[in-house]
Amino acid sequence: MVPFPPVSEKKRIAVIPGDGIGKEVIPEALKVISAAGADVETTQFDWGADRFLSDGVSVPPGGFALLERDFDAILVGAFGDPRVSSNLHAKQILLGMRFQMDLYANIRPARLLDAGLCPLKGVEPKDLDFVVLRENTEGLYTDAGGVFKQDTADEIAVQEDINTRKGVERIIRYAFEYCRHHSKGDGSRRQRVLMCDKSNAMTHAGGLWQRVFREVSREFPQLRAEHMYVDALCMQMVRDPRQFDVIVTNNLFGDIITDLAAGLAGGLGMAASANIHPGKTSMFEPVHGSAPLIAGKNMANPLGAILTAAMMLHHLGLTRAANQLEDAVLDAVRQKKTTPDLGGTLGTREVGEWVADRIMRGGA
Repeated sequence: MVPFPPVSEKKRIAVIPGDGIGKEVIPEALKVISAAGADVETTQFDWGADRFLSDGVSVPPGGFALLERDFDAILVGAFGDPRVSSNLHAKQILLGMRFQMDLYANIRPARLLDAGLCPLKGVEPKDLDFVVLRENTEGLYTDAGGVFKQDTADEIAVQEDINTRKGVERIIRYAFEYCRHHSKGDGSRRQRVLMCDKSNAMTHAGGLWQRVFREVSREFPQLRAEHMYVDALCMQMVRDPRQFDVIVTNNLFGDIITDLAAGLAGGLGMAASANIHPGKTSMFEPVHGSAPLIAGKNMANPLGAILTAAMMLHHLGLTRAANQLEDAVLDAVRQKKTTPDLGGTLGTREVGEWVADRIMRGGA
């Protein structure tokens, strides 16, 4: 597997700010991409709650096919709006992209930029630098199942956990390939892949994950293969995050443990993610939600969106620009040119302006 595709013509990026603070942080990410001089062109899409409430459309007919055909990457903000109580539009757009475009590898780095951001005593940036690879198209999030005798004393709700051999094998193999081809922030090689499950209780799905993990790991003898149950993993992440390198797990557990990981690295406002299918158009989104309580108040932390943009640029082969974004974010954190959640005093727009200016000044 080649880590990044070669740089060629100008890259085409579909931009979907979405709802809430997504409409505030994504413009700052675009501002910073422009400051870095990345050779990209962007096209904005109005998919979100406003469009859904206006005409009842979440995704226009052929929308996902359009994204796959005409764009190299998709940059997404956040979805969710209290005016849409069912959250139907968010599910149709976000999960629709993941499922219908088969973006099976959800990559969520957990990297501490400054010791002051971590709630754990004595943890330094070198101690917290791991990546979670989450299976993104199966599991409990397929919404298979149903409800019988709803709103009665005999109500039954069934939620099916779907795990296929194909789905499990490709995410596990991707995790080993990712480990083999990627380094840590300090330049050292990644060497360990840990599979997380709950196979002592969920024996059917867990048995499949266990067998496939053992089989695939034998193809990578240079890497260390490890296993933990998800409850033990959560405890160990808090006790000693230094022991982790690359973690691979299912859809539900990946969602949960990456929120914990984000809390260790400065909060959801710092968390970036990618939704990948190698060789296809992939989607990039900050981990945080739409945060309606602070939307429109210039309070949202844009650094997660900027770091997400850096992940996207790396994926597109625009490594120089990606490194500029990451270096500028690191400086912003160290100099506290941040929003209040990270100890600074700036607003969303002011943080974006500072990071963009830092890039244009070349770090001076």
